[in-house]
Amino acid sequence: MKLAIIGDFREHNPTHIATDDAIRRSLGKLGTSMEVDWVDTATLPDRLKDVTGGYQGFLIAPGSPYASMEGVLSVIRYARVNGVPALGTCGGFQHMIIEFARHVLGIPDAGHAETDPYASRLVITPLSCSLVGQRLEVRLFPGSRAYQLAGPVLNENYYCNFGLNPDYRDAIDRGGFRVAADDSNGEVRVLELEGHPWFVGTLFVPQASSTAAAPHPLVTGFLQAVAVQAGVSFAE
Repeated sequence: MKLAIIGDFREHNPTHIATDDAIRRSLGKLGTSMEVDWVDTATLPDRLKDVTGGYQGFLIAPGSPYASMEGVLSVIRYARVNGVPALGTCGGFQHMIIEFARHVLGIPDAGHAETDPYASRLVITPLSCSLVGQRLEVRLFPGSRAYQLAGPVLNENYYCNFGLNPDYRDAIDRGGFRVAADDSNGEVRVLELEGHPWFVGTLFVPQASSTAAAPHPLVTGFLQAVAVQAGVSFAE
């Protein structure tokens, strides 16, 4: 079993350290192991075929802007189209939205205000209030995968200043990338793709809430989906 973390690893980035730790804890809870590789996004244009064909799951890491935005979007598209489990957190969540807007909603110029603030169609825009360094309540919607795994409420850590442009919320949801959680202001915090084994984006960073005593249920659920993709079965 092989998992690729798509992101530009920085040893001093706390979310990157938390990602490695959270994966280790959740694998311990599942009682299984897998090979985990960080894939520098700058390498993706030259090795995209090898990366997309070589792993049973993709975690789109925090830490945008990425060295290769187009490389990241290509991996996300591959995972979405081919039913490969993918979890995008913070910047990963934002880029899942951009990929979906471009290739499903038919908005080829869908852009991100952080990297292209003058784009004609900004689907990712600055948040009304920065969430960097905040830990806030997330309300999960009954019937969603996130609710099934984690219950009605989570308290989560944020590291971002950008999120889904609310003007596109209804179109994203109607298109099948369903809103699965929001915050007290009704702003989108989790999206889940209908009919996909696991294609989930979170604006917060669940890795940062994982502990040795309580591995994060969304990370654990994602890794279980990766294992199933690789042909490993789990007892109910």
